[in-house]
Amino acid sequence: MMPTSSGARLAEQIRAALDDIEGALREASSAAGPPVVRLQVSVMADLANAWLIRRLPSLHALAPQLDLHLRLHADIHPPDPYAVDVGIWHQRIDLPGFACHNLIEDHVIAVASPALLDRYPGFTLADLPRMPMLRFALRPWRDWLEAAGLPGTEPERGPIFQDAGLLLQSAVAGLGVATARLQLAHDYLASGQLVQVGPTRIPSSLHYWVTWREGNPREKAIQQFHAWLQDQVRQEALSADSATTNDTKAYHR
Repeated sequence: MMPTSSGARLAEQIRAALDDIEGALREASSAAGPPVVRLQVSVMADLANAWLIRRLPSLHALAPQLDLHLRLHADIHPPDPYAVDVGIWHQRIDLPGFACHNLIEDHVIAVASPALLDRYPGFTLADLPRMPMLRFALRPWRDWLEAAGLPGTEPERGPIFQDAGLLLQSAVAGLGVATARLQLAHDYLASGQLVQVGPTRIPSSLHYWVTWREGNPREKAIQQFHAWLQDQVRQEALSADSATTNDTKAYHR
């Protein structure tokens, strides 16, 4: 629930006073060495489970003083942005005093496990409608099918997933073909657990907005965390094309 304007002003005044106290305590303890900085981070559950968590050792090596308190968020609508240091949500925050940056300009592809495709010898894209197709509650199949030159008929059967991370895990298990964001599917493609079905990519309609309150006493640490996120995305963008191209050659005719 978003706060009212009067409630937001009161919360901001209280928060400013607490920030002053925290800053004074941090300054008093700085002589003992680099202080530990704890960041409250609210992140979409699918991004956390399929992408963020497995990359945290890299962050720890770069910035061992950062301690993240991760809160998973599943709703497409963001929670109270004042309650955390950093939010990574599908919807941007347009309140005064908040920085908001799109983390990923991503695309949606179709993926499947090699074991599933092996059950369809001589597979071509025309065979796709007779295969089990996993459904995602926040993205229809229609747009990808039409972009691939196939009839844009939504599958009427099959499980429906609210969480993209669970959708990917089900595809890895061979339950069916799924549409997925390329960034979230990156590790599964790189390891060979999933392959791209066909060359079609369409722009993702959902984004991940990295949000924080400007003037936060931990803003330097927040910006370091944000820069690390951006660097991870840039590095993987360089390898994504080669990984998906190889898989497309293997299974698309």
